[in-house]
Amino acid sequence: MLYYLFEYLDKIDFPGAGMFRYISFRSALALIFSLVISTIIGKRIIEKLQLMQIGEVVLDLGLEGQMNKKGTPTMGGIIIIISIIVPVLLFCKLFDTYIILMLITTIWLGLIGFLDDYIKVFKKNKEGLNGRFKIVGQVGLGLIVGLTLYLSPQAVMHENVEIRNDGGTTEVAYSPAVKSTQTTIPFFKNNNLDYRDLVSFMPNRRTAATWILFVIITIFIVTAVSNSANLTDGLDGLATGNSAIIGVALGILAYVSSNIKYAAYLNIMYIPGSAELTIFAAAFIGATIGFLWYNAYPAQVFMGDTGSLTLGGIIAVFAIIIHKELLLPVLCGVFFAESVSVMLQVSYFKYTKKKYGEGKRIFKMTPLHHHFQKQGNAGIQALIQKPFMPVPESKIVVRFWLIGIILAALAIATLKMR
Repeated sequence: MLYYLFEYLDKIDFPGAGMFRYISFRSALALIFSLVISTIIGKRIIEKLQLMQIGEVVLDLGLEGQMNKKGTPTMGGIIIIISIIVPVLLFCKLFDTYIILMLITTIWLGLIGFLDDYIKVFKKNKEGLNGRFKIVGQVGLGLIVGLTLYLSPQAVMHENVEIRNDGGTTEVAYSPAVKSTQTTIPFFKNNNLDYRDLVSFMPNRRTAATWILFVIITIFIVTAVSNSANLTDGLDGLATGNSAIIGVALGILAYVSSNIKYAAYLNIMYIPGSAELTIFAAAFIGATIGFLWYNAYPAQVFMGDTGSLTLGGIIAVFAIIIHKELLLPVLCGVFFAESVSVMLQVSYFKYTKKKYGEGKRIFKMTPLHHHFQKQGNAGIQALIQKPFMPVPESKIVVRFWLIGIILAALAIATLKMR
């Protein structure tokens, strides 16, 4: 909203109003405002949650320090959501298709997560919202995102084309704006994959089939990443810190993709209009870091599904919009490892139980972060016993953050590692 006010003031030559034209200036303001909002309202919301006795229900899994978390206020994801939405409304172009999609994602998954937490806390149902309803909600969001990118005239890109000059030098030119289902493949020189190539066996309905495939992939990515973030939210500050790191990388990727000079230098596709996403990323980073003030070990509040589903969904939709969804396994490597550990554990347990009559495990406990919390014991039916002694929770979190930083740097480096 302030953007439009200062745009008007700039037209009448109001001193300093022109600063709002710069993405860097508005991003800095969004970062600062989200930090301030999350730290100020965070304390009040925590106090309100405590008065309402909205505390975490903890099952005794035999993990070090686990029972100390009992009664800690949950549903703190509300802090993150408010701290993202307010700066975005203040500093972004509100009629931008990409910003509208990001706001819908934030509110949509925030509501699903809130319902899940509400059922757990107030209805005393440990299962929370039925898994089918969660999936339906995530699929619905995937449909909205995929169809909007297909139908919106603003959602276009310019494909990079290398031109060799007579002197042997190479320049990057761009095709006219087109609707495209291309995406960036990391580590490959000719690094654009077009989903059209995957449906070449349907020449008569190729365009329709391509967009149907794109929508299906969008649904899968939104569901997978939001659920992965949910699984990662098991230690104080783990999901929050890694989300902030991912947000920094996504903000950089959005900025270079929206700037034709940087895009040409890096030889990546140019996506006009995606600059506003840099401001959203700044608000996202500020909100997660501000929440970390209260969520760091020992946590004063947990984000609950209200926060974790929202963070994962934001990351997924953001990457899809800037055509970098195939970077997510690298960028979200921590989330990916947590999900894979659960899938491997469950699959191996079912397989061994069917074959030997007794289920065995690969890890001492999943998701993966719990494996490091549990003491190694030869009596536990697990293939991986080390580390034998439980690792302190704060050390596990910091080490996972460091891994996240390395993966984020690697994801950005893939722009040149081709």
